[in-house]
This record gives sequence, C-alpha cells and structure tokens, in this order.
Amino acid sequence: MASAIQAQVLDAAVGICRERGSWTFELSEIIHALPDLNPQSVRTHVTSRCCVNAPANHAHRWSYFRRVGRGKYEVMPAYRRAEIVRAAHVREAQPVYAPNLPLRSLLHAVITRSEKWYVAEVLELPVVTQARTLDEIVTNVREAVGLHLRDEDRALLGLADRVRVAVSYETGIES
Repeated sequence: MASAIQAQVLDAAVGICRERGSWTFELSEIIHALPDLNPQSVRTHVTSRCCVNAPANHAHRWSYFRRVGRGKYEVMPAYRRAEIVRAAHVREAQPVYAPNLPLRSLLHAVITRSEKWYVAEVLELPVVTQARTLDEIVTNVREAVGLHLRDEDRALLGLADRVRVAVSYETGIES
C-alpha cells in the first residue's frame, strides 16, 4: 500500500524535474520542496524506499528513482508522464519485494536527543515521534508503530503478524 509520504515525495520529484526539463534531482531539493514533512523521513524515502538501486535494508522498495550520483537521483521512465504518476497513486503502486526473504519480525528505532526532547525514528517505517523522557519515548514508539500498522496488511509490507521494536539511543561524544 502506498504511503502518503511516498506519494508526496514522488509528486515533488516529478514536479521539480518537469520545471527543470531534466529527469534528475538532488535529495536536498525534495527536502526543501516538502517543508511540512520530517526531513529524515523524506531522506529515507528518497534514498531507500523509492530507490531501485538502494541497499536492501528495507523490506520493500518502490521503483520510482535510481541513484545516479552522490545525492543525485533520476525519476525512472515509467513515472515521468503526469497521467502515469496519477494512475500509480490511484492504484497504489506495488512495492518491489524480494520474494525469498522471510517476513521481518524486528523493527529498529533510533532515539536522539534534541534540546529538551527525545526524538525517535523507526528505520523500516515512516514513523517518527518525540517525548520529554526516555520512558515516554519508548511508550510513544510502541504506540506509533501500533497505530501505523493497525489497518495495514503486514505481509504486504514484508512484516510478520507479530513484530518487535529494538530501540537504540544515539548520543554524541564530547571531546
């Protein structure tokens, strides 16, 4: 099932490329074009979820873009015409799966500290949440993942019926 952020990223890329008259774009352009979205989620979608030649660190990918250089991507020919892009959203473009891989039962969330807030991002899903304490952020991650998956066909997302979340806390080292 196509996610809302995926559709916005594809629309932004096609719009930028149409204006320029070239089918390549830079990651920073998409982030700038979508200021209401979490920049890290946009990065994840462009570099991994929507990129055919990205490393296989996600359970599925859509074949919208191809990486052609550092931070530079190309809209794949199948998505260059406006009517095809609209049709893809109507039928909800199907992800490209590695059919021999088992269903994923473990998701990963990374927590970072940002001034007075802890921010967590789930690496395999477009889920980001925040809280003031570590206990609250863990609870929020569990709840956000549950809400995200509530009405989803987990097998279609490459996920097992029961999933766990491994949480990591990243911090800088002061010298």
